[in-house]
Amino acid sequence: MPISMPVYTLIHVVLSLVGIFAGLVVVGGFPFVALLPSHLYLNVFVLLAQLLQKTPALALLAPNPQAPAFAATQGLVLVFFVGLGWAAVRGFGRA
Repeated sequence: MPISMPVYTLIHVVLSLVGIFAGLVVVGGFPFVALLPSHLYLNVFVLLAQLLQKTPALALLAPNPQAPAFAATQGLVLVFFVGLGWAAVRGFGRA
């Protein structure tokens, strides 16, 4: 029996949120070996892209991926993750 699209979407969203949460735990210092920061960044990137596409209020700000609001949001996320990476490397050197 094939799975319906709403159920499939719900499962996908839950798995993505679990991945984002796991990545935040890693940033907090819990030692994972198999999860890379790039995985967390990609999950957050996709989460924001989906929010900008699926949420009506946000879709008005960024109706397509070429919109300035989309680029600004993704740029801020990139800067945030570069900052987290820098802090992690700096903190790792002290440990």
